[in-house]
Amino acid sequence: MEALQTISVTQAGDLPAWDGDFVRSLRAAVMEGDEAAITRLISDLLRVKGLTRGHRIALQLRTLMYLVTSLRSAAVTDELTGLYNRRGFLQAGRRFLQVAKRELQPAYLLYCDLDGLKQVNDTYGHTAGDALLKQTGNLLRDLFPEYGVFSVLGRLGGDEFAVLTMRGPGGGDLLLRARRPQAGSWDVRPLSLSVGTAYFDPRSAWDICDLLKSAEQGMYEQRRQHRRLDRSASSGPPPDRRLMRN
Repeated sequence: MEALQTISVTQAGDLPAWDGDFVRSLRAAVMEGDEAAITRLISDLLRVKGLTRGHRIALQLRTLMYLVTSLRSAAVTDELTGLYNRRGFLQAGRRFLQVAKRELQPAYLLYCDLDGLKQVNDTYGHTAGDALLKQTGNLLRDLFPEYGVFSVLGRLGGDEFAVLTMRGPGGGDLLLRARRPQAGSWDVRPLSLSVGTAYFDPRSAWDICDLLKSAEQGMYEQRRQHRRLDRSASSGPPPDRRLMRN
């Protein structure tokens, strides 16, 4: 950051570029949790030569606002996947449903549970499990590219994910896509999700918590059905009693 200490007000035309470099460096330090780097950057900002008092105050205010924004973002973001965490999903989901009610638009909540994560963690280690969680987050981004506008994506915790969308239920498509082997650096098992869906009527009094509870119940019911089918398939057809008598 030597450039920060030598910049002069005579380089006013280059100041916006320097400002951008400072913000990028500060963003990287905040994301990495590097307190020493954050302290050094702010100290360098205070020592910049040749700035007018007004410009210095403006830069300091921008720095403070950026730090506040970064902290707010970190509080609602899942560090591993980059999706909303539970707090962020609930906050964004409430705003999303307010818009849906105002515009009388139906919405759907998909509650997704990553199958077999504990087994992956126990067999291959948590690095492989984390890679599977990241893969799930990337899959949801791929399936809902309009997230941030017409969809809200979140990791609620552990192996649980949720999608709130106006696009349509899509649970079947999501499940079919998720059960296909997904390319990745940790292909320890095909990525598989159990999915439950809840419908939001904009004229109803339901809130985001009601939708989550309903969709979670649907997810567990789907998982029970799959387990029954898997047990039936593994047991095979009943034996032919005529052959047994012979």
